Amino acid sequence: MPKTSARLLALLSLLQTRRDWPGPLLAGRLEVSERTVRRDVDRLRELGYPITTTKGPDGGYRLGAGSELPPLLFDDDQAVALAVALRTAAGGGLGEAAARALTTVRQVMPARLRHRVDALHVTAVSPAVPPVDPAVLATLSAAVQAREVLRFDHASSAGPPRRAEPHHLVTWGGRWYLVAWDLDRGDWRTFRVDRITPRIPAGPRFAPRELPGGDVAAFVASRFSGRDLSGDWPCRGEVILGRPAHVVSEYARDGVVEELGPDRCRLVLGAWSWTGLAATIGRFDADIEVVGPEELKDAFALLARRYGEAAR
Repeated sequence: MPKTSARLLALLSLLQTRRDWPGPLLAGRLEVSERTVRRDVDRLRELGYPITTTKGPDGGYRLGAGSELPPLLFDDDQAVALAVALRTAAGGGLGEAAARALTTVRQVMPARLRHRVDALHVTAVSPAVPPVDPAVLATLSAAVQAREVLRFDHASSAGPPRRAEPHHLVTWGGRWYLVAWDLDRGDWRTFRVDRITPRIPAGPRFAPRELPGGDVAAFVASRFSGRDLSGDWPCRGEVILGRPAHVVSEYARDGVVEELGPDRCRLVLGAWSWTGLAATIGRFDADIEVVGPEELKDAFALLARRYGEAAR
């Protein structure tokens, strides 16, 4: 890519990271003269980018909002990455919008890039998920950024609108979720975005709360796996199985397997409940000796009664 085009991309990227940029600071970041910065700003204006000049001791620049989308500048790798991302976006419920965007991007690509994109046959394998309205995503994202209380109807509950302090938009298992502090329940919740219908206008602004554990990825993973924020399962037990260790290890997930002989092994495994743990261990289709704790033995007894009733 020509040096000038690379510098224009870098200048655009910098202008988007903060509201105002002093001219000397931009020149220093780009390692060029202030005169070169002025020329590059003029080039971007000619391409349709609404860059205004700010007054002050040093003078500076600000990237404003225009009446229409100006031409976008991508290098080859960026353009291909964008096309791949749009093709896989269907797995997140944005199929129709992503397909239209991919068609638009492909039309303006040079022939060499269209050939590269068409040669990339990407199949996003994921469970079928309901579509998500891009406008709803934009509304929720705006509420997160503005720290405004969100009023919305949720498909899982009737009655008055729900009220929550939105903190994060996340994807998990192909679906979009809103992580928020539920003002009516007084606790953290994850709401499926495809079930949310925002109410307008939004509520008052709020002071951000600290998410348990401080990390949104760990918080969401713990909610959907049943683990606590330390990463450990609430229920963990130990058994001896009548199966070779190498066979059990293939299906033990994060369990600990110790070989005790050619056809026996020790397994330490966790789960979200004692009954769930007992059922998981039963799937190994082997003789089971419970080492402990007593809660796991009780869970096996409960399942034995249930399975016995089912057999009768």
